[in-house]
Amino acid sequence: MIGIFGLLMYVTYQLGLDKQEGRHFETVGTGKGHWPEFLDTLTHNLQHPLAILLAQIITIIVAARFFGWIFKKIGQPYVIGEIIAGIALGPSFFGSYFPEFSALLFPVESLGNLQMLSQVGLVMFMFVIGMELDLNILRNKAHDAVVISHASIVIPFSLGMVLAYFIYLDFAPEHVEYLSFSLFMGIAMSITAFPVLARIVQERGIQKTRLGTVVLTCAAADDITAWCILAIVIAIVKAGSFVSSLYVIGLAVVYVWIMIKLVRPFLKRIGDLHAQRESLGAPIVAIFFIVLIISAYLSEIIGIHALFGAFMAGAIMPENKKFRHIFIEKVEDVALVLLLPLFFVYTGLRTQIGLLNDIELWKTTGWIILVAVAGKFIGSALAARFVGQNWKDSLTIGALMNTRGLMELVVLNIGYDLGVLSPEIFAMLVVMALLTTFMTGPALDFINWAFS
Repeated sequence: MIGIFGLLMYVTYQLGLDKQEGRHFETVGTGKGHWPEFLDTLTHNLQHPLAILLAQIITIIVAARFFGWIFKKIGQPYVIGEIIAGIALGPSFFGSYFPEFSALLFPVESLGNLQMLSQVGLVMFMFVIGMELDLNILRNKAHDAVVISHASIVIPFSLGMVLAYFIYLDFAPEHVEYLSFSLFMGIAMSITAFPVLARIVQERGIQKTRLGTVVLTCAAADDITAWCILAIVIAIVKAGSFVSSLYVIGLAVVYVWIMIKLVRPFLKRIGDLHAQRESLGAPIVAIFFIVLIISAYLSEIIGIHALFGAFMAGAIMPENKKFRHIFIEKVEDVALVLLLPLFFVYTGLRTQIGLLNDIELWKTTGWIILVAVAGKFIGSALAARFVGQNWKDSLTIGALMNTRGLMELVVLNIGYDLGVLSPEIFAMLVVMALLTTFMTGPALDFINWAFS
């Protein structure tokens, strides 16, 4: 067969030569010679957008895994290493010491592709966060968990708004109103990284204890409240005033009602019908992913950000633990290993630590860190003590609630994209997010030592 059809191709080629008689063809080569022409072709291929994106992904994943491994070895959450990897690959280090190579690997025109992929990763990640929330614990939460979680938002949020009053003239962009700036500073101070906190609690083996249950409940309630407040803040910023934002908030309330009252029972019905199956078929998986995408799309066009829609879609998934575990497994590896590190590096490319080149700027950074710790750590600890927790458990709760991690970076990037945060204040808040997350492990060790 190969011989017969090879002969057919040869005869067709010879007949085709007769067809092209009388036509004029331009020479494709440049006249430089075969080797230079090959090098030119290779250079062109290296500069193709897809080739650049793939090179970026390879570099980012390797750097994230390397830094994550180092920080894991020194007892820090893996996510800290990934954030440091992002900043290292950005202008703060890589772009400063190797500017030509940085410009080649991360050209400005390629950042749009990186941003879109990172946003897809965030949508999937927030979907997982929503699914990891145990709503049964929230329904049965103790009185002290309610008080602590609310205090851990109200106190730092208020302090953040007070801080915004003092730094507004120096650091807020010209076109940004005080209300928008102060609200974003408030939400930046009051966020808690539920996934990082949950992993720290699990690593220390206290998830089954009363303390572990209380702190996980506080963090879950904090997460839900903070994301609802963030949705309102985004609505106010995009609408331009509180009154006009009421339309957006009204649409958001309708959207949430539909998700809880209509979509959730529909998904529960599907979950009940397929609960006994060993694995979920592609059509069933497709239904849940379509719900995720539609939810993210609707929340984006309403004006409360796609990430809130992804979080909401995860929270209303069927409560069957087997169901949630299957979906978390399907989504988590791709989101955490492949796409989420892209977000860290994209954040790192926007974070210019070099902008903080003055002692006054570092003083302001110090005040931001102090306010963040005072509001979250001390505020949560005092609230825990107020409801009857002993001092050791109160301080432990405060240290864990002070963990900001990835969730803080998500909020900061939203504020940066909306133009509410200037590059300087963005860099300061990234430093704050790193330090408050980094201090969680040592703070817990110190508390255990002090009360041993």
